[in-house]
Amino acid sequence: MSKGSILVVDDESEIREGLELLLRGEGYGVSSAETGESGLEKLEQHPYDLLLLDVSLPDRNGLDMLKEIHRRDPQLSIVLITAYGSIDMARAAFKNGAMDYITKPWSNDELLAQVAQAVESRRLREENVQLKRALKERFNFPNIVGKSDKMQVLLNLVTQVAPSRSTILISGESGTGKELIAKAIHSASTRADKAFVPVNTGSIPVDLLESQLFGHVKGAFTSAVASKKGLFEIADQGTIFFDEIATISPETQAKLLRVIQEREFMRLGGTEQLKVDVRIVAASNVDLLTLVREGRFREDLFHRLNVIHLQIPPLRDRREDVPLLLAHFLDRYCQENTKPLRQFTQAAMKLLMDYDWPGNVRELENVVERAVVLSTEERVDMELLPESIRSKEIVRGVRLQLSEFLPPLPGEPGSRSSADHPQPSLFQIMDEIERRIIMDMLERTGWNQTEAAERFLIPLSTLNQKIKRLGIDVRRRGRGDETLSASTGK
Repeated sequence: MSKGSILVVDDESEIREGLELLLRGEGYGVSSAETGESGLEKLEQHPYDLLLLDVSLPDRNGLDMLKEIHRRDPQLSIVLITAYGSIDMARAAFKNGAMDYITKPWSNDELLAQVAQAVESRRLREENVQLKRALKERFNFPNIVGKSDKMQVLLNLVTQVAPSRSTILISGESGTGKELIAKAIHSASTRADKAFVPVNTGSIPVDLLESQLFGHVKGAFTSAVASKKGLFEIADQGTIFFDEIATISPETQAKLLRVIQEREFMRLGGTEQLKVDVRIVAASNVDLLTLVREGRFREDLFHRLNVIHLQIPPLRDRREDVPLLLAHFLDRYCQENTKPLRQFTQAAMKLLMDYDWPGNVRELENVVERAVVLSTEERVDMELLPESIRSKEIVRGVRLQLSEFLPPLPGEPGSRSSADHPQPSLFQIMDEIERRIIMDMLERTGWNQTEAAERFLIPLSTLNQKIKRLGIDVRRRGRGDETLSASTGK
């Protein structure tokens, strides 16, 4: 798959051919033109992620063309190619819509770094235009589904605080949709036509995070072959969203605090203080105040982030939204997989409604997508649901299996005195139920204990302890002759 599409407009054939060879070797799709007019024609015929435009063309001046091209496609990334560089040239280029410029002769490493950044910038701008269109109508967020009182209170608060400049902290368990709420805040703000830049701090190595946030100058470290803007600069005039803010190191916390307080920062290796106007929205799935008390998060940073606090309720606390979410994702994934609209059977729906959804909306979405992909009928029954959801049905099945020795209640047919027919104790019965459930799961996973532990949502060590305590012989690999444990008396 192409990393992006690039149009090169330059009247020198050696430069066009050299750039085509270099960029195609890096995985880009490349077209070229030798005049300004032919370049404009190609832009009309095909969308590009990046335009490499020579300033001096035989029929047009590159700087003059910038205005026209930028008016036609404001989201197109444009990098000027020039034989000389100056402050005046840079100012003129940026004023007319260019993202950057490069001088001849250039370093291939430096050019490739600029190209990669320009293509990524185009992608980011397109995403934000789509976001603005999708969430344009106030309080009509198509990707946020919920009619419960708790969600209505939350969405009312979102629309109330979105137009402000205040920093916002969003709390909620994993999978509740913290980034969706952050995007909704951005789309309903005065910054909606600017960038929304998400930063998943938990997935970026600590030693790279500061470079990602603040950028760096050329030569700041070994691989810094060119200066690079950081995410704060990209988000200027817009919103930057910090997910998993609790994972930021103490050193980066201090620098982030300064950006919030002073609205300025320095690139790594640089000496110039850069001003930035950006709104900060942060999210955490852990209690930051607890981390503050434990000395693991700066108290002053916490108070700077916690100007306005939004708490997203877990899905188990708004079960009336489950059917809406199921319908929403069924429609989406049926369309994506070009399948007729599916429906869950009553038995499947009952299990889905009774489930606690520890993974929240993200887990529900995954369950629906899996069911749609695997379904061959118009109605989705419970056999297409994951074992974690079907576990209640397994317990009911085990209860039926054990009915032969579970004591009937007094007065029921077949009830006997303990003297006539000793019955197992309640603890013995519960152990046997647990033993049967574990045996059932081990058989379903081909006796893979790691997979069984993952499906039970417990550590492998915990499962191993239970196996040992209940006397389950995992070496037998379920030969079909398993009998009730001796503790039951059977």
